[in-house]
Amino acid sequence: GRVEVPRSVTAVLGQDVVLPCRYRAQEQEQVVQVTWLKRGGPGAVAAEVAVLNPQHGEHVLEPFAGRVLRHGHGDLEDGAIVLRN
Repeated sequence: GRVEVPRSVTAVLGQDVVLPCRYRAQEQEQVVQVTWLKRGGPGAVAAEVAVLNPQHGEHVLEPFAGRVLRHGHGDLEDGAIVLRN
């Protein structure tokens, strides 16, 4: 399969922005979980932001709670999230 994301996303201060992420699955593949990470600076460890899992639900970690939502519904092949405000 192949992950498809835009090279860049433009956000407007104070408005919501969608961060797209689509997985083009091959035959017999199924997306069972999507994990979003926030990259740190050089040498820094990436911070987990959200985990999308159809069996266990959506889990958004602090300090992102209330600001990160899943964008779509259904298949996790569309793993887009919304950053609020």
